[in-house]
Amino acid sequence: MASKLPLRAKLAFWYGTIVAATLLAYGLYTYLSVSNELHKNLDASISKVVNALDIVISRNQNDIQQIKPKQNYRKVQDKFALLRELEEMRFVGPIRPTVQREKFVEEDLGEVWAEVFEHILLNPKDFFVQIADTNNHIVWRSQNLQNDTLPTLLGFMTVNRIDTVFVPARDRDSIIQLSMEVPHTLKIDSILTTTTVMGTDIRLLIKRTNQAVISVGYILKDLRTTLRKLFIIQIIALPFILLISIVGGWILSSYSLKPIDVIIQTADEITEKNLSRRLPEINTNDEVGHLTRTLNNMISRLEQSFTQIKKFAADASHELRTPLTILQGELEIALHSKKTPEEYEEVLISALEEVSRLSNVVESILELSRAETGQIAINLKMDNISKIVEEVAEDISIIAEQKQIQIDKQIEPNIFVPIDSLRIHQALINLLDNATKYSRQGGVVWIKLYKDTDYAIITVEDNGIGIPKEDLNNIFDRMYRAKKNEKSGIKGYGIGLSIVKWIVEAHQGTIEVESEVNKFTRFTIKLPINPEEN
Repeated sequence: MASKLPLRAKLAFWYGTIVAATLLAYGLYTYLSVSNELHKNLDASISKVVNALDIVISRNQNDIQQIKPKQNYRKVQDKFALLRELEEMRFVGPIRPTVQREKFVEEDLGEVWAEVFEHILLNPKDFFVQIADTNNHIVWRSQNLQNDTLPTLLGFMTVNRIDTVFVPARDRDSIIQLSMEVPHTLKIDSILTTTTVMGTDIRLLIKRTNQAVISVGYILKDLRTTLRKLFIIQIIALPFILLISIVGGWILSSYSLKPIDVIIQTADEITEKNLSRRLPEINTNDEVGHLTRTLNNMISRLEQSFTQIKKFAADASHELRTPLTILQGELEIALHSKKTPEEYEEVLISALEEVSRLSNVVESILELSRAETGQIAINLKMDNISKIVEEVAEDISIIAEQKQIQIDKQIEPNIFVPIDSLRIHQALINLLDNATKYSRQGGVVWIKLYKDTDYAIITVEDNGIGIPKEDLNNIFDRMYRAKKNEKSGIKGYGIGLSIVKWIVEAHQGTIEVESEVNKFTRFTIKLPINPEEN
């Protein structure tokens, strides 16, 4: 179903999906990070309270003895005397003594009590404090515990562990090995856990010191309420943010795809009758601008191809019509008048020439069409191109002699190139035939072969009538003939150079032409020695 949606809907959908996934990931990360940080801070606060109480309890009793000598014996024997005195104030949890009670407590224990007050007195209902001696007898607890108590280390010290035991058998002569759970008592110095006291979940830290077992708990209700509110805010905000992102994605995609709509509308209006029309180009370097320019270039190539096809059809019709008209005229004359056998023979010979010309035109057109559609394969084999050029030069010399044209050869021997020898022979014959055809009587045709680092280079040059500058870019087109050549009466079909160009490019080579009217024409062919490397 998604494939039937318009592109802007798909973009909005995927944009919303990505935003939703990002928000979910960010929300989960935020929630876990806040939860972890709150629990970490809570554990740190509880630990500070425990450490502060430990310092108070383990304070050197000699300082107390110096201030209250009458109570020396009691305070030495009772390590929790200070707490018992403070309990008289009936505050929730340990409280800071006043200046009138104990000057030494104000001066020496002030910093320690500040740590306790910071965490307990600011939240008296949330902190639970309990202090027991080393035998786990509770000696003091905060009033908000009422009649309840906090767990001590005794509740965490006994564990069952599977051990291997050996017991004697009934016959007393052998021993039986058994695996069973055996209770073990572990010495634990501190435990940080979550438990339930008075029906409320608390975070509890129990720490055993040399003087006492200190238990401090903090109610988790506020922390969990904060996390719950954060979760609710995220759950409520997510749909709104997602809706805004989808709407925004739809608007942005619609705005971005607006030029595409213009391109589609304009492209639908372009047909074979108005290929000169172009898509409106956007002066940007984004994908839409590149797409527009690419499509316009494609339309230009299509227009050029259609023009060439129309011109080719017209030229081919002209080339075929001329011999057909001549053939028809000669046959009509032969039929409407009596002739001698010799005259009939001349008519038949002329008709045969025109039929041969028609056959050559059709064969050339068919071969070029097959070549351009990939129906003719090029079989590359390492061959001595020097030998092939030499043979072609010898073959063309017969035609050149009839016009008293000299063939000047400069052929470097033993140049081996991967080629299709038959096709290269055909291309060189076409070039040299053109060179002799358009050379003046008594002229010279130069053919040269040499190689450089990467290419075997063949040049064919004549000092004939030359090619006008305006025709140089078109001479390789099918059925194209320069107007000067048509006026000169030189016969041709305009297909030979097209075939030459196809053969050279099929060998991954290049062909170039230089010419000046009434001076020279030079064709240069470059064939790669190692086609795959080039």
